[in-house]
Amino acid sequence: MADPWQECMDYAVTLARQAGEVVCDAVKNEVNVMLKSSPADLVTATDQKVEKMLISSIKEKYPSHRNLAARGKGVLTDNPTWIIDPTDGTTNFVHRFPFVAVSIGFVVNKKIEFGVVYSCVEDKMYTARKGKGAFYNDQKLQVSQEDITKSLLVTELGYCRTSETLRTILSNMEKLSCIPIHGIQSVGTAATNMCIVASGGTEAFYEMRIHCWDIAGAAIIVTEAGGVLMDVTGGPFDLMSRRIIAANCTALAERIAKEIQVVPFQRDDED
Repeated sequence: MADPWQECMDYAVTLARQAGEVVCDAVKNEVNVMLKSSPADLVTATDQKVEKMLISSIKEKYPSHRNLAARGKGVLTDNPTWIIDPTDGTTNFVHRFPFVAVSIGFVVNKKIEFGVVYSCVEDKMYTARKGKGAFYNDQKLQVSQEDITKSLLVTELGYCRTSETLRTILSNMEKLSCIPIHGIQSVGTAATNMCIVASGGTEAFYEMRIHCWDIAGAAIIVTEAGGVLMDVTGGPFDLMSRRIIAANCTALAERIAKEIQVVPFQRDDED
């Protein structure tokens, strides 16, 4: 039987490359930065330009499809929905730190059908189709087989408005570091962090106060590479919960969930 969403996935790869070209061109020039809800919640003219380009292209080709994008708001329905982050890693982009990704997830009946993450400065294209595996530049991906004592984790510190939030984040990192593990790293983009887990470069990623567009594209890349997704509470992963653990195996995800506390939401997190 023909795959009903393969054409959409092929189109998503094309769009991600086109968007990546815009981002890479913009990196060479002066970046026009605007603030959203806080001094660290940045948006640029490039974010807006790329998002507009992606949404208008999708609407023109698939007028019945919905979209959820990083600069807007919406709820997830059963309809085919494109979940887009035009520049995952905006702070990296502003500082020209070379990890910026175009992320596209495609959801039907609230289930992710495919994901595309293009780390454009690196020219690395990560893709996954449900039931058909995950790939990096056409090479099949497989998560690491290391256990927790040999694991490297990735997370993001982010902007902390309150000392309570910062204390919880640092406490979580301290608890995990005492297991012991090999270390905790960050590259400043959730989508890329998760793709590195899928490629076996790290064993797990966890983050809270995160949005669906940050992780929708990469979530299926992790699972199709043999990894697992879990809520930080230890429960099932929910794309809309704004909490995630992506790991190479269930045992590691459960251990992380056991060690860490849920980070309290800040007022800015609701924007």
